[in-house]
Amino acid sequence: MRRLILRTLALVAVVAALVLMGLGGVTAASTSTSSATYYYQPQITFLQASPNLLTPQAVPLCSTSSTSVPGAPTIVCYSPDFVRTAYDFPSGDAYSGAGQTILIVDAFGSPTIANDLHVFDQTFGLPDANLTVLCPTGCPATTTSALGPLDWAVETSLDVEYAHAMAPAANIVLVVASSNAGNVLNTAEHMVIPMFPGSVMSQSFGIPEAALIANNGQIMQAVANYKMAQRYGITVLASAGDAGATNGYSFQNALFPASDPLVTAVGGTQGNGLSSSNATRTAYPFGLADFTGDCQIGPRPGYPTNCTATGYGSEAVWNEPWAVAATGGSQSLIFPTPDYQSGLGLMSRATPDVSYNAAVDGGVLVYTTFLGAPVWYIVGGTSAGSPQWAAIFAIANQVREADGGQPMGFANPTLYGLSSAQKANDFHDITQGNNSLADVLSGNTASTGWDLASGWGTPNVMSLVADLGS
Repeated sequence: MRRLILRTLALVAVVAALVLMGLGGVTAASTSTSSATYYYQPQITFLQASPNLLTPQAVPLCSTSSTSVPGAPTIVCYSPDFVRTAYDFPSGDAYSGAGQTILIVDAFGSPTIANDLHVFDQTFGLPDANLTVLCPTGCPATTTSALGPLDWAVETSLDVEYAHAMAPAANIVLVVASSNAGNVLNTAEHMVIPMFPGSVMSQSFGIPEAALIANNGQIMQAVANYKMAQRYGITVLASAGDAGATNGYSFQNALFPASDPLVTAVGGTQGNGLSSSNATRTAYPFGLADFTGDCQIGPRPGYPTNCTATGYGSEAVWNEPWAVAATGGSQSLIFPTPDYQSGLGLMSRATPDVSYNAAVDGGVLVYTTFLGAPVWYIVGGTSAGSPQWAAIFAIANQVREADGGQPMGFANPTLYGLSSAQKANDFHDITQGNNSLADVLSGNTASTGWDLASGWGTPNVMSLVADLGS
């Protein structure tokens, strides 16, 4: 479970079989017929907000009972409005995702998701969602007292709530696999992909490539799914990982399925210069979002707040040593360099392609009653980026179709093919920070332009949608 501070570093010796730099496709495993089971994990880290946070409006400071956070009990948190403002999401019916479908793929799901989404929407003034829940491999037998699937329940709430918050008129289809086994999730995707041509599919889960040597069968299942998605005009995204460039190993390796060349990999950033110890600021220009007003901790019942997001602040690569968490991002051990990454000086497919806010101290507010009581969580991880980027692509597809075009489908050639001038307007170029896990393991440093720590950067949505929609 990736609840805060319970993460451990899986430092292992370099296995000779992982020296795979032939890279002529899915290498090394190509000589194997193994279909050993692997298990995907959600890329999520979360803290429970303290009980006095009963109705979290748009305030960027939350209270938490955790003693693990520097400067506790105060932590930076964001509502949907803060994130929308920071990344300049356009408003209005023409940019609502209307007529589009976002597929959210998760294992186990949450039996309370419909109610939780409704409460989330009411809290933040969002319209009710068009939510459909599908269980292609059979609905899992989870109960509200089950502790094992808690990470997946919070993941499900995060994915559904924030895809809807960013594209409020899009149809949200939650695809629930009965297990987090790779073959089960692959089967669920295989069954739903033909049902939703032209949609956008988000996967906020993964497994280190270093763990995939004996799993060629399931890799091939997933690769076949992404090829089928490409044929059906579906944009596929995945989180790039929460354990740095090495995924906790002693050598760099990417997270799969984000490393698949047909998937858009979403890395993580954090508001630059934030400090939890500054608990009473009234204006702070360095986080993800600039804001002004009465930004005290709260709100508590009867405590008014006039704190308003005003625009984009600044960001660095997501790396929080105190949480033993950092964005994934490295060259693949499995896949060769795709055409769209040629000219970047790479030896293989590299992640991420783009990034998004993933900070824990700077996380988003997520609501769930999965354990039987109402709880607000402050959630970070690259899991947050995949569904929100899915919303961006849904909006872009809406714009394309309004202009007589077709859904974008496989997005990477288009993203990489934007002109230098377009990229300068469409992305916040992340040039500070690295993804060396816990400041110990090997990592990559941000730089101008595309890099292994942040890809092209985070979105300036209004500008990006205009370019993607043309």
